[in-house]
Amino acid sequence: MKYFDLSGETALVTGASRGIGAAIAASLCAAGAQVIGTATTAEGAGRISDSLAGKGRGALVDVSSAASVEALFTDLSAREELPSIVVNNAGITRDGLLIRMKDSDWDEVVATDLTSVFRVSRASLRHMMKQRKGRIITITSVVGAMGNAGQTNYAAAKAGVIGFTKSLAREVGSRGITVNAVAPGFIDTDMTRALDDSQRETLQQGIALGRLGSSEDIAAAVLYLASSAGSYVTGQTLHVNGGLWMP
Repeated sequence: MKYFDLSGETALVTGASRGIGAAIAASLCAAGAQVIGTATTAEGAGRISDSLAGKGRGALVDVSSAASVEALFTDLSAREELPSIVVNNAGITRDGLLIRMKDSDWDEVVATDLTSVFRVSRASLRHMMKQRKGRIITITSVVGAMGNAGQTNYAAAKAGVIGFTKSLAREVGSRGITVNAVAPGFIDTDMTRALDDSQRETLQQGIALGRLGSSEDIAAAVLYLASSAGSYVTGQTLHVNGGLWMP
């Protein structure tokens, strides 16, 4: 469909070497976008380049580092690859009860899951504003909306993404730039596959659709928001959780 034709667009997807990020990169690439996916290791960046098969490439970036993000955008500018679509997907967890949580567990999660969104989005805006178009999409989490014991750091960062999204949408809407978030529920990834059958069954009992989501479910939501089909949607958080949590 023409709505989902991203030919001529350049997309930056952070944390694209596996899981949800890899599925998003593949989906945007299949829709015609040139995709640059970031990874924290050379191996991961190479895997991205291989998977995109000449229609994009991987880049070695630490999104928690201001210098690394600055270097990325300097390189993108030199290559004339500044993005019109940005997907802030990179994220980590450092789970534990707050009473025993180390400062480093808090700082690392906030730096990767929230501060990186600020830095990457800010670095993207000058080009988008000049072009008077752009899409900024950030992967938050159902945990940022409903909370989860043992994840105060992660929940705080992901809730912060939602507030950031609403505020930035108001700032740049007049320039033709939309800013949205996608909040996955429990997704079938390496982490959930490590659970035993009883644990997976317990998870699924709380989901209206009775199953875990897939990375492709999240990628489809991102593609919608990145495309012309989502051109009148901004400042929103799209919950993709199978009915686990209903706002």
